[in-house]
Amino acid sequence: MDLVEWPTAGELFTTSGVRRLLDDFDVLALYDMPGIKFKRGESPEFIAPTIDVIAAWGALNDAGMPILALHHSIASWPTWAGFAEILKGRFHYAPATLRGVDYPDSGYAMNVTQRFSVAAPAHPVCTGLPSSFELTDETYQCPIFDDEVEVLIRTDAPREDSHHSSAFAAVRRETNTTWRHTPASTAVAWTHLCGASHVVYLQPGEGPESFDNQWYRVIINNAVHWLSQQKPGLR
Repeated sequence: MDLVEWPTAGELFTTSGVRRLLDDFDVLALYDMPGIKFKRGESPEFIAPTIDVIAAWGALNDAGMPILALHHSIASWPTWAGFAEILKGRFHYAPATLRGVDYPDSGYAMNVTQRFSVAAPAHPVCTGLPSSFELTDETYQCPIFDDEVEVLIRTDAPREDSHHSSAFAAVRRETNTTWRHTPASTAVAWTHLCGASHVVYLQPGEGPESFDNQWYRVIINNAVHWLSQQKPGLR
């Protein structure tokens, strides 16, 4: 396993980098948030991906590179609609338009103790999980195209905006009492195909409480194992 951080990770999203990813790795795991630059107390700055980055993602998806995306990676590349299609959703740090729909900035709630229910017990990612289990983690309120994926796990955490706070206000160190958002999906883990790539997204993963949770660790282990078997030529 190699850990590559930005901006060094950008070297992998080139013609030679894609070849290395496909030749040397079985799964591409995302726990990053490229395309956004934060400055304390200011509006976030959004950076468009280069032509090379977009082309590299197209090549990876065409070649069937398996992808495991965690937590805040769903906020990545907010100016590029294509990345939202790779993960089937997007967390917005500012009001935005996605698939022709205008959305407010997304909502978040920290340290929410919630019960997860396994929605697809027969799926390999859910192997060994109890029918439900408890986890304390951050929740999101953002657009998710859950009718286009196979939902693996759902949460009983509150989905309404009254239980969440404005992400845009938070990064600006402000309070927005007029912020509103439509109720969030209950889906917190799902899988789908993007091109030839099998994708698994897990919304939990804020910090130690998740990574120390035995069932979250089972999910990660299962996801990596199953995804590695989906890479063309390895099945």
